[in-house]
Amino acid sequence: MDVYQEKKNLLLDMIAYATVNEELDKKEFDFLFMLSNTLDIEKGGFMELFYKGTTLKMIKDESVRILQFYRLAILMQKDGNLFTKDATAIKQFAIHMGVNLDAVKKVLKKMKAAPDTQISINELLRIFKDVEYHNE
Repeated sequence: MDVYQEKKNLLLDMIAYATVNEELDKKEFDFLFMLSNTLDIEKGGFMELFYKGTTLKMIKDESVRILQFYRLAILMQKDGNLFTKDATAIKQFAIHMGVNLDAVKKVLKKMKAAPDTQISINELLRIFKDVEYHNE
């Protein structure tokens, strides 16, 4: 799958997550639109995703939410850079998904220091499972 399609699929998942209660307020829409711009998805492509219809349910499994956050972080760093607006978008998404913000900050820091901007899945999960960072 190409990177653009992967970005669209991720955004579609986020739209489904945001609309699981069949409501989308302006703040949520603005966040998703900002995220689509950050992912370089054109406005028409973004609006098209709302008409696709999806059956995604609330992600209850914390490890799945963590991996979803990590997918976004990797996609936003495909060019080797994580700009301030990208980091802000990732943090907002993590908060929206109920992922621990302190752990997110540590993961982003480790990703920035990694030669290929990626860390192992084991390290990612370890960061989130540490008592200091674990969601209770």
